[in-house]
Amino acid sequence: MTHSPGKYADFEGLRQQAIALRRAGHSLRQIRDELKIFNNDILNQLVKGEPPPEWTKRPRAKDDLRERARELRLQGWTYDQIEAELGCSRSSVSLWVRDLPKPERRAPTEQAKLASRKRWEHELAIRDEKRRETKRVAQGEIGGLVDRELFVAGVALYWAEGSKDKPHARRERVVFVNSDPNVIRLFLAWLDLLRVERRDVSYRVMIHESADVEGAEKYWADLVGADPDTFNKTTLKRHNPKTVRKNTGESYRGCLVIVVRQSAELYRRIEGWWYGIVGAATASDLGNRT
Repeated sequence: MTHSPGKYADFEGLRQQAIALRRAGHSLRQIRDELKIFNNDILNQLVKGEPPPEWTKRPRAKDDLRERARELRLQGWTYDQIEAELGCSRSSVSLWVRDLPKPERRAPTEQAKLASRKRWEHELAIRDEKRRETKRVAQGEIGGLVDRELFVAGVALYWAEGSKDKPHARRERVVFVNSDPNVIRLFLAWLDLLRVERRDVSYRVMIHESADVEGAEKYWADLVGADPDTFNKTTLKRHNPKTVRKNTGESYRGCLVIVVRQSAELYRRIEGWWYGIVGAATASDLGNRT
């Protein structure tokens, strides 16, 4: 190897000094400061083959991040891209890859896209927080429920989600089907308010045959506080291979079917209550109420 005259002309002499310092436990930065070698390529050549002291080694997790950062840098990634990909601070990225060659400068359009993406991610985070805050405030506005409020809410809920009698198909029976556990909890609380005994209530799961049927049965049984063995036989939905199902994954538990036995009279009262609510809400003097 040949070297230009001047500061680094006595390369072998500098190397001997650098090796001695390395073996004495010095870091690259300490050797650089001691020997006034500010060229990273030459500094690395001076200590080539000498392992770093133990105290300079980072924990394995940091080592993995560092190696990944260097791989990405060698692929032409910028500091911004590496920082976003690994979730590291800019100072750490700079420390890990500063000895590597700089990638070609991005075209202005690419820079604009990256800046736009970061601004949009920031905007989405702000929107998500506002959304959560609105929900928290709205939840607090409800407060407690008196029996009449729960009663009216339950009637409206059943008329929206429960089975209904038709002139062409008489079905005067209380049957409620839903996949939302909170809706199920509210409906059961309403039945309790109406003093419907739980022994007069039956349960059945409806779910796709490819799902975790046993897990779903246990989930719904735990939710309603019943023994899974007391559930009626689960209804399995056949899968059509031509359709793409979106209700998949661990959170998919099908629907729970709740049936109140011998409930024709209760159904008729529910229908009457519903139309009573409609009539009260649409009365001509609604605007004058206090």
